[in-house]
Amino acid sequence: MTDRPAPVRIDLGDPTFLPEIAELRASVAPLAGQLEFTADGVMAAAAAETGLDDFGEGVDGFTERLDVVMTALDTEAGLDDFGRISCHAQISQHVRNRLLVTDVWRRHPEIEEVEIAAPIIIGGLPRTGTTHLHNLLAADPALRSLPYWESLEPVPPLDEQGSWPWPTEPRSDRCAAGLEVVNTALPYFKRMHEMTTDHVHEEIQLLALDMSTMLLETMAPMPSWRDYYLAHDQTPHYRYVRKVLQTLQWARGGSRWVLKSPQHIEQFPAMLAAFGDATFVVTHRDPVAVTQSMSTMITYACWMALDPIEPERIAGYWSDRIETMLRTCVEQRSVLPDDRTIDVRFDEFMADDVAMIERIYAVADQPFDDGVRAAFDAYMAEHPRGRHGAVLHDPEPLGLDLAEREQALTFYRDRFGV
Repeated sequence: MTDRPAPVRIDLGDPTFLPEIAELRASVAPLAGQLEFTADGVMAAAAAETGLDDFGEGVDGFTERLDVVMTALDTEAGLDDFGRISCHAQISQHVRNRLLVTDVWRRHPEIEEVEIAAPIIIGGLPRTGTTHLHNLLAADPALRSLPYWESLEPVPPLDEQGSWPWPTEPRSDRCAAGLEVVNTALPYFKRMHEMTTDHVHEEIQLLALDMSTMLLETMAPMPSWRDYYLAHDQTPHYRYVRKVLQTLQWARGGSRWVLKSPQHIEQFPAMLAAFGDATFVVTHRDPVAVTQSMSTMITYACWMALDPIEPERIAGYWSDRIETMLRTCVEQRSVLPDDRTIDVRFDEFMADDVAMIERIYAVADQPFDDGVRAAFDAYMAEHPRGRHGAVLHDPEPLGLDLAEREQALTFYRDRFGV
């Protein structure tokens, strides 16, 4: 590929924005002081906006979790005015989505009968090849995946539910508009993790409807939320997301899901309890490289929410978080069924991605024929690796001691041979 953009090095501690983004941030900043960072406030606003007031089973627990999140965002995340607005908007969207999903369940109890059969579930840290793997599997027309627009709004607002099947365009149009702002504000983000309207996305977004997901930590470092999340069994929340998947399958079809999230590698027992017949794909890569790359990506994403940007604080949070996740992965990997689990090492996958997928399909008992291979070839022709260019990762601005990380993460390297 001769027209690939040159690699870039980002000054992570010094956010710079195009004039139109700077003007947008300044114009909405006065709204930040009007926002209420409490569960009651967010829930009341969501009820008023949707015309619904049933938050579903377990509302007390949901309210408690939401209050922990909102307090953490308010008091310890370090949000600037735009960050307060954008994070509040994201949480509010999740709460509205919960109301809409609960309403559909009430009106259509037949959703309970929809079968989620033997999904293929990918668990692995970001930067370990999970996105490429997920996208390739989703290119197989026999598999059901979650496009980004559907993850953001799994059920349309009531005023868009007048026809069946539900229209996709209003939701996909809103998704496209949001992505335009993100891509303008953070033009290098697509080099690290491209997002498009129909881009296959993680069910981590659906877990947010139950307000218990690692997704919330990516908004800003929030130790109090992290500690609360890790102290609670996530099985009920995985069962909740299973029911949301039933809803999406009922609404738009599909039979066998391909799912993916980084948080799965520290939630094997919960994942197995909710999806007992799944095939599990666990991805692995040099954990030091993952730590450096992921810290860079999240720090850059935080430009839109934090002031000041403190790369060392963000990288320190995620360095510790990654180590915790990997220790749990090592401790709990044995709970997964040997005959339905495959470990995928990054170097082997990158050397021959289609051959690796053939191995995954064999474990999953999923048909692999010339049509499937053609679908993969077409996807890769349209989405060549690195077409947006690379980002150069430097450990110094992140405060990472790579030798120390090498030593600290030896346990994982030894266990999985990476």
